[in-house]
Amino acid sequence: QLACPLDLGCHSVSRVTTYSSYDMDLFDKVVEPAKEFAKDSTRLVNKCHKPDRKEFSKIAFATAIGFAVMGFIGFFIKLLSIPVNNIILGNQ
Repeated sequence: QLACPLDLGCHSVSRVTTYSSYDMDLFDKVVEPAKEFAKDSTRLVNKCHKPDRKEFSKIAFATAIGFAVMGFIGFFIKLLSIPVNNIILGNQ
């Protein structure tokens, strides 16, 4: 008889290993989510499409506007922080 590696709760019977219901439940808890994820991923990839020129232009324009707005916000925060920092620290 062969011993079960790492003592996972399986019982060995002359080279045929049988697993307990706990091991099968654990296996199902790992395999089922992986199968579900693969199925959902396949569905998502099949549903996606390449954007046409108009859609791409619209997305690129919106992204550029977002970058510009965030840049101006950062610039004005930096612009306001310089005098505030000088007031707090004083002229050293």
